[in-house]
Amino acid sequence: MEYVPLGRTGLKVSRLCLGCMSFGLPERGADSWTLDEEGSGELVRAALDEGINFFDTANVYSDGTSEEILGRLVRRLTDREQLVIASKVFGPMSAGPNAQGLSRKTIITEVEASLRRLEMDYLDVLYIHRWDPSTPVEETIDAIDSLISSGKVRYAGASSMFAWQFCKLLFSADLQGARRFVVMQNHYNLLHREEEREMMQLCADQEIAVVPWSPLARGRLARDPSLDDTDRTSDDSFGDSLYGMNDEAEATIRHRVAEVAASHEVPMAAVSLAWLLAKGVVAPIVGATKVDQVLEQVQALDVRLSPDEIASLEAPYQPCRPVGFE
Repeated sequence: MEYVPLGRTGLKVSRLCLGCMSFGLPERGADSWTLDEEGSGELVRAALDEGINFFDTANVYSDGTSEEILGRLVRRLTDREQLVIASKVFGPMSAGPNAQGLSRKTIITEVEASLRRLEMDYLDVLYIHRWDPSTPVEETIDAIDSLISSGKVRYAGASSMFAWQFCKLLFSADLQGARRFVVMQNHYNLLHREEEREMMQLCADQEIAVVPWSPLARGRLARDPSLDDTDRTSDDSFGDSLYGMNDEAEATIRHRVAEVAASHEVPMAAVSLAWLLAKGVVAPIVGATKVDQVLEQVQALDVRLSPDEIASLEAPYQPCRPVGFE
């Protein structure tokens, strides 16, 4: 495993981050394809064995049970201080007018609740899960900065938003003398490249780490398009809202991923992730429901795509509306 700095920080993270959205209990509102503690533990063990030290969850994943399961597994399987643990705040965790958003009250309340579920003293990275138009950015920045000062959070990050919004956060933090956001978790993969218009250049210019979510397009870039749906893809209304805007272009891209993978004798997932790593991404956030998927994804670190292969993978892409901000 290779370890690289998270943006301009001294924090070293593995080149792949294990996303924990697949951890959860159906009786607590999780999706039918999520894994209980035993199943999630197999994934965490495999990730640790492969050298992954970066784990990503969120308060809203499976009504908080993703955080609960991850916290128990970390205590049982490894040393917390060897890991980089990230979670997120924004979405509703209860009823009421202050149950969501990025106000000072909500951020501090929800971070403290996340730490209780994880049974940890601090988060390495706290992401704001989405942009909150109803809260002044100065209030959001001040709340996160106070959490960093208190030791409950180490670094701040943001997730999907427009580049102008992220600019406002970055430079408002500078004006306030607060700690800057150091990482962007955006929606970026071979089927959705709209981030290349502004966000990727912004992050490169400002030395912001890019750690995209859905790097395999909810599994579409890991499976031949001729195969039947899996349990997850057959029950994935959110994924259906992200893709399918140009079925012909997407099918062509997936076929070309399969062809390149065959030439390298690796799984499709390895090629799709290798493309991202070649585009300046620090650590794609990979999801899995099976150990074999983790092992396939790690193979991306050994794949070096030629300029011609990259051009072939990119050529069929058709511009589309940016999605995933909601």
